[in-house]
Amino acid sequence: MTSPTTFRVGDALITKVPELALDTVDIAQIFPQGSPLVLASEASYWGERSFDSAHGLLRQSIHAWVVQTPTHTVLVDTGTGNDKQRPTAPLFHQLDEPFLERLEAIGVSPEAVDLVLLTHIHADHVGWNTRLRDGIWVPTFPNARYVFSEREYAYNRALSQDRESVASVQRQAGLGEPGHEPLSGVFEDSIQPIVTAGLDQRIEIDESDVEGFRFHSTPGHSIDHASISLTSRGETALFWGDIMHHPLQFRRPEINSVYCEFADEARQSRRKAIRQAAELDALVFTTHFGDSSVGRVTRHSHDFDWQFVQGAQS
Repeated sequence: MTSPTTFRVGDALITKVPELALDTVDIAQIFPQGSPLVLASEASYWGERSFDSAHGLLRQSIHAWVVQTPTHTVLVDTGTGNDKQRPTAPLFHQLDEPFLERLEAIGVSPEAVDLVLLTHIHADHVGWNTRLRDGIWVPTFPNARYVFSEREYAYNRALSQDRESVASVQRQAGLGEPGHEPLSGVFEDSIQPIVTAGLDQRIEIDESDVEGFRFHSTPGHSIDHASISLTSRGETALFWGDIMHHPLQFRRPEINSVYCEFADEARQSRRKAIRQAAELDALVFTTHFGDSSVGRVTRHSHDFDWQFVQGAQS
């Protein structure tokens, strides 16, 4: 695992805290809609830190972003977490990763985090919301407000506790029928304990502002997925969540990952987020790209592309 890297955006210091390096991702598994040979050719453009050319496998990452501003210590998404029961997703099942030690290594204790911002409620984005103590899931960041979508909460709660209301939440979202449901068990061990502890702040994802962080509606990957931006001294950081899973999607933006729940809306949101990043000249922080995981969207005559930006080793 590489050392954490940092980026400066205005007055904000942003640090990548790695959890899992995914160096053997099968193209056909994650992007089943595309031709593996074509997608491998596209992936190779970004070099060995994004594509294992010898074996034809994608390189990805799971990590969190720590944002330190003059007034707050913020975590954007919280990775997969330890000890979570995910038998249908072996990659996430009963992990034992030193994520909190890596957080401490950059000078951030769990108690120092005062905001946790969630792009969406999927297993690999909310796992460190909680940790297991004496057989009970308790908030990992006890002094933080956990901010997330009211609709995401309602949908996952319905899937967990009130199946009869699932269709109603889907109708309100207006995205049609999903291709699949999110992974089970996540609500119970990573969301409900936060609500029970009274640490949640549930919001409408409609350009909502929380302490200078703006939530942008980009549904499709999940029912109410959000991208999050922060602007400081005229510079913008844009946290994409799961808008994309690999930069090859710049060459094939119509291709969804296997994890996208609402296919058409995921494609629309991807194009929207790409345009927004280019218009803002934002430094984009992804959750699953390999390499630095950070870059800028560049505009060509009729299209867009991705350029990685390297941070400083901390």
